[in-house]
Amino acid sequence: MAEYSHSKISTFEQCPKKYKFQYIDKETPEIETTIEAFMGDIVHRTLEKLYKDKKFQKENSKKELLDFYNKIWDKEFSEEIKVVKKEFNAKNYKKMGEKFILDYYDRFYPFDQFIILGLETENKMILPDGNKWHIRIDKLVCDKEGNYYICDYKTNSRMKLQEEADSDRQLAMYSIWVRDKFKDAKSIKLVWHMLAFNKDIISERTNEQLEKLQKEVIEIIRKIENEKEFPTNPGPLCDYCGFRHICPSFKHMVELEAKEEVKKFKEDEGVNLVEELANLQRKKFELEEEEEKLKKELILFAKQKGIDIVYGSNFKALVKDYKKIVLPEDKEEIIFLLKKKKLWDKFSTINYSRLNSSIKKGELDKEISEKISFEEDWRVSLSKRKEIEE
Repeated sequence: MAEYSHSKISTFEQCPKKYKFQYIDKETPEIETTIEAFMGDIVHRTLEKLYKDKKFQKENSKKELLDFYNKIWDKEFSEEIKVVKKEFNAKNYKKMGEKFILDYYDRFYPFDQFIILGLETENKMILPDGNKWHIRIDKLVCDKEGNYYICDYKTNSRMKLQEEADSDRQLAMYSIWVRDKFKDAKSIKLVWHMLAFNKDIISERTNEQLEKLQKEVIEIIRKIENEKEFPTNPGPLCDYCGFRHICPSFKHMVELEAKEEVKKFKEDEGVNLVEELANLQRKKFELEEEEEKLKKELILFAKQKGIDIVYGSNFKALVKDYKKIVLPEDKEEIIFLLKKKKLWDKFSTINYSRLNSSIKKGELDKEISEKISFEEDWRVSLSKRKEIEE
């Protein structure tokens, strides 16, 4: 049996190829960390120190916490840490982290509202399928009334919405472990300290919701373990990925960026092939537009003359009107009637794209999927580079 975590299966959901690089192939990422992750880690460690010292009856001042934060930053910061947002620099992020700590300090001082049960916990939970689930809670506390709080520090620059909190998987999975280990818990609340906004978002789950969530997690694990292809999934988070240098979606771009001379860039075979294809498609589009324009002029000419064939020197154009079917937006009634009249099989078609997707996701009945075979095929589609990189 394997060990899984929220971050591990989130990586698979974000990009199966990244999952393979990171957890199966154990590839070394080109980017060790980003400035956001670096700052967030030091803020976590600073707040952990605050509560650890509190347990030993040592109360840190703001200055002591900031000194601790800055000492780690200065010792561990490296120019290799990637700053994705070019309009900001490392100093901006450092100051932001300082503000998070000071705001938190002012809001929760003197830090005796709860009983501290765990800080940066390291535990395992056995799932019903036998796999292990990693439990790492930033701060686990309870009050005297038996209410438990699973707290997570977030340094995100975007506020978490309530509906996102109510559907969040990470802390909800942790609450299953808390429910099992602390039988006296009257309630288990999930708390996100949104440090950038100096606010908290709180959510709570029923036993039924947790059971459903656990089944969903096991289903995702099953998909991971059955995955054979691990396809790429280019998107906005690719800017933060450390495997772009070996990823099929970005490897060529990385090679191009390494070409210092413009001449070498322009001589690249791939660049030339893409440019040639783009030119052909642009010409094709222009020709199609011209074709449509000529067709409209032929229709107008035929109407004016009262004819249905227009003759050229070597060709002739047939111009015929026809009734174009326009279905209502709500097609359910028509589908119902076609089925009722036993005509559905005659007019319905198989959606190959949806069928293929359902088979890959394991959603199709086994008896049906076993009847379907696959053959390798390829398709090429062009898009602006900006659409991938943003």
